[in-house]
Amino acid sequence: MAQINLLQAVNSALDTAMDTDDRVICLGEDIGKFGGVFRATSDLQDKYGKARCFNTPITEQGIVGFSIGLAAQGSVAVAEIQFADYIFPAFDQIVNEAAKFRYRSGDQFNCGGLTIRAPYGGGISGGLYHSQSPEAHFCHTPGLKVVIPSTAYQAKGLLLAAIRDPDPVIFFEPKAIYRAEVGEVPETDYVLPLGVAEVVTQGSDITLVGWGAQMHQLHRASNMAAKDGISCEVIDLRTLLPWDVDTVAQSVGKTGRLIISHEAPRTGGFAGEVSATIQERCFLSLEAPIMRITGMDTPFPLVFEKEYMPDYLKVYEAIKASVNF
Repeated sequence: MAQINLLQAVNSALDTAMDTDDRVICLGEDIGKFGGVFRATSDLQDKYGKARCFNTPITEQGIVGFSIGLAAQGSVAVAEIQFADYIFPAFDQIVNEAAKFRYRSGDQFNCGGLTIRAPYGGGISGGLYHSQSPEAHFCHTPGLKVVIPSTAYQAKGLLLAAIRDPDPVIFFEPKAIYRAEVGEVPETDYVLPLGVAEVVTQGSDITLVGWGAQMHQLHRASNMAAKDGISCEVIDLRTLLPWDVDTVAQSVGKTGRLIISHEAPRTGGFAGEVSATIQERCFLSLEAPIMRITGMDTPFPLVFEKEYMPDYLKVYEAIKASVNF
């Protein structure tokens, strides 16, 4: 085991994937010698050569389109989008090509060996072009998988699982906790199952659901609530598409209350999907309305980032309101 941060865990996963499979190729803007803007690919070009870890032109559509071609001909492409905000020029390639590649051919050909990594979310004073959380856009697209880790241990295990998955995977990395989230991570090869949520904390009074950096806010709110005698069950979805409906439904069936929190804007956010599904599954078990603690329906602000971001205090107030409903 090594004590490393989330960013180092991503690097370790890429190193492991490239070491165990010669077909794995990493590509993106400035990821070669420079190691990418966050240094996630540091030392990989030196170790595996320019043919397997290389810089691309500044064209997200080109990065993803080329990666689809690589995956379609048998390579395992791991593409980096420098910031998730800049994934939108590649939106057509992702949702109209990568996601439908297998379906359109009746499973005669596919681009399953495709993983698209992208740092996402706020918390770094990045303003409107470097802080967005676009996960819901891709969760609306059958044929993709969407994965978001919240710990260093998850980052390595989930990224290795994503790279080896038979379907295209969007892997969003919470950049606000790249270096803040530190934990013990095996130096050996391991995977964590996609589509399986983790019940991080057992509880009996209310269920809290989140993913990515927001898990830190949920843990802090849960600890505050515990001082008031409120027992919170905290669930990390880890995978949003497909998400683990059964684990959340089982928890809400026990607690009777649910709060979902994410950084993305409220309207059309993935919390709405979770809320609707759990209302259908657990209607007779609910003791209070399902609540969403999210970002606002505005562009991501710079000066007012703190006001925009859902934090532990907002979650704590929602916990009290739900329990006292």
